[in-house]
Amino acid sequence: MTMSDTGDTAPRLGGPARNFFVDVTAPRTARDGFEVFRRGWEAQIGETLPLPPMEPLGSGDFRVRVRASKVHDTVVAGLYGESMAGGTRGASHRLDDRVLVHVMGRGEWRFIGPRGQGDASVPGGQFIVRHNGPPVRFEMQPRTTAKVLILPASQLRPLIRDRAIVGSADSPELRLLMAYTKIVDATLNDLSAAGVRAARNSLIELVKGVLMQAFDDREPLLAPALAQAAMDIADSRLTDPDLSPAALARELNVSVRTLHRAFARTEESVAAYIRRRRLEQARLALAAPGGRPNVSELAAQWRFTDSSHFIRAFKKQYGQTPTEYAHSTGRARR
Repeated sequence: MTMSDTGDTAPRLGGPARNFFVDVTAPRTARDGFEVFRRGWEAQIGETLPLPPMEPLGSGDFRVRVRASKVHDTVVAGLYGESMAGGTRGASHRLDDRVLVHVMGRGEWRFIGPRGQGDASVPGGQFIVRHNGPPVRFEMQPRTTAKVLILPASQLRPLIRDRAIVGSADSPELRLLMAYTKIVDATLNDLSAAGVRAARNSLIELVKGVLMQAFDDREPLLAPALAQAAMDIADSRLTDPDLSPAALARELNVSVRTLHRAFARTEESVAAYIRRRRLEQARLALAAPGGRPNVSELAAQWRFTDSSHFIRAFKKQYGQTPTEYAHSTGRARR
């Protein structure tokens, strides 16, 4: 079932278990449009994923058409709005704790926070990521189109806290996310339960990528996530001779300065982290049964300049030379 820009004469409800569709764009449905929308959501999506707490405002004119896919505990929705003005009441329990991504096609979606805090106008060609906790009023221009993602907040809220992140919908990370939502929509009803969970996890990881691309060096709320992402990449490339802060920064699409600022909170520099993790791997090799590499082999494998450099670094970290450590574990090479 596809969405068109023509209004129907009556609201329509229906769709398989993992899909949601409701159309209340016809003028005569405007008075009770929100109630029809709410009932449709509850009937098709179910209690396990409640509608974010919201209510119509002003005249109550609520004329929208929504087609959505339920992906485990997330929703990916395409929305067309003739008229919509409403507000949220804030999260009431854990199932309402959501992060929302609005990707604007055309028109404009305006968000008005309490006392003017968190106000944002998001036109076509931009996106906004926000937590649904703080109450907010919203309204949209007629004939607005948008893609909306409703996601569990546990993994994403630490990246945004209570602020809204706005950016260009043309970024590579956002375009990749949107391409993936099309794949999910096309294959959802053929996926097993395990496949649905995997698709959900991929959606969250792609949203993380969007947020990382929007990293704000002046207000580094994303510093912990950026540092962790760099650590994960470094851990997978410890034997790479080209591994360096500059290489990690390029892969994460941030400046070296931004990467160093993110690591400042860990009280360990990027280079120090790489060196420590390489030394940990060398120590594990010295203590492992079976093949017992010598100092020169370990220094070469874990990318130290030479054996002397490796020995000095190892003793500084562990209080023993590699040979002394191997003897203490009873695994010195004979």
